[in-house]
Amino acid sequence: MVDKRETRLKLKMLLLVVAGTLGALAAALFLWEMVVDGLLQDPFARSVLWVCQNLFGCDEAGAGPLAGAVYAGAVILPPECSIEGLNDSKQVKPEVRERIAVQVKAVAVAWTVEYVEASDIDACGMTASLALAFRRAIRRIEEAGVRPDVVLLDGNPMRLDEREVNVVKGDGKCASIAAASIVAKVERDALMCRYAEEYPEYGFDACKGYASAAHIEAIKRYGLTPIHRATFCTAFTQPARFERLRVLPHVSTAAFSTLASRSARLRVQAGRLFHLR
Repeated sequence: MVDKRETRLKLKMLLLVVAGTLGALAAALFLWEMVVDGLLQDPFARSVLWVCQNLFGCDEAGAGPLAGAVYAGAVILPPECSIEGLNDSKQVKPEVRERIAVQVKAVAVAWTVEYVEASDIDACGMTASLALAFRRAIRRIEEAGVRPDVVLLDGNPMRLDEREVNVVKGDGKCASIAAASIVAKVERDALMCRYAEEYPEYGFDACKGYASAAHIEAIKRYGLTPIHRATFCTAFTQPARFERLRVLPHVSTAAFSTLASRSARLRVQAGRLFHLR
């Protein structure tokens, strides 16, 4: 009986240790999500990582369009900063974005917007171009005399910096990332509106370079401009190349007839062989 009691007592102690360990892990995960993956405007969450005074948020704008540069925004907000309406730039109306961008620039410890041109995107690819834009943003902030403690990057790992922390859908969770997404989006949209004056046929003020039906139709009708990403537009420019190939006199009509007759004979021979088997 004594042995059974001792076994039960040991089992209860083991369960208590396991429950305590799981509780500690859950608390740690909760605090981590508050600080890195979410409520960065919460004073309590800020106090958990009090040593990280400069939380550097990065996000891009314009990775998907057919035209224009890709932009990288970077923002360091002061502790306990609260900006009304701050959210993922895609979830905020254009007029509200512009107001928030002004507020962000006014209260930020540091901010910058860097970009990589369409020609460089064609030459290097989007992944390398994004990495270049983000590295430029980090360098520009540090050159201004502000050293980030943590580099919060929206999306998947890019291994830009040893301080990098990745937050999936971070522009809807982290204040500094959301601020970076808004300042980058506002700067890029303003540039595309200026391009609309230079290239009025493409409606850049409306589509911002994205693949709208009107934009695609303009590409097919007028061709590409210097600000288009040629490698993104092959689906709309390739048919024109085929049209040009059709009129090139590489193969004569007689040669086509010869090839057609040979193909017909081969099909007949193949049929005979099949029937013989």
